[in-house]
Amino acid sequence: MSTISLSNRQKEIAEIVRQDGPITGEHIAARLGLTRAALRSDLAILVMSGILDARPKVGYYYTGKNTLGMLMEEISAIQVRDIQSVPVAIGYDKSAHDAIVTMFMEDVGTVFVIGDDGLLQGVVSRKDLLKAAMNANNDLHTLPIVMVMTPLIKLITVTGADSAAAAARRLIDNEIDCMPVVKVVDEDKHAYEVVGRVTKTNFTRLLVDLAEGKGGNYHS
Repeated sequence: MSTISLSNRQKEIAEIVRQDGPITGEHIAARLGLTRAALRSDLAILVMSGILDARPKVGYYYTGKNTLGMLMEEISAIQVRDIQSVPVAIGYDKSAHDAIVTMFMEDVGTVFVIGDDGLLQGVVSRKDLLKAAMNANNDLHTLPIVMVMTPLIKLITVTGADSAAAAARRLIDNEIDCMPVVKVVDEDKHAYEVVGRVTKTNFTRLLVDLAEGKGGNYHS
């Protein structure tokens, strides 16, 4: 079930009614410095969403949902596919130096390693490459990327259908900066196609959008 994304003004109206309800539409409009007609659509949305209710000759009153509850409903409806970024990948036959160049050119901190079949083989992060570079015996130009990457068996992944909140928790619990968004090809054989990436930056952008009342962008 999709939720209705509220504008900043609608959230402000809900808070006014929560604190001072029951209250008439005319009094709400006066508090906001607007006309009653200007608020008609906002009040209709709040009533349809179940946040407010109205009684003749009494006015609008609050039904019990608080602002935090509304925000949690909005977040819970957002999926990983709504916030994911385009993945950056290199072939498993490339070198550590190739991975560094790719990171620099694409301005990313993580590169996914894929096989000839196009399926995910592993992940290389800046930390992985730094460790390799600190070993004086390594020549990054010839060091195979498969010797540096975190292999598939150790990867933390998400799918586009996972909730953004669950993905954020996975990042935090595993203390990682990025996860591949995958399409499962064969669960038993751990065969995955990379369709996106989700990072801490994606979640920061989501938080800012919600704070600015742009949550509706994720439910279009």
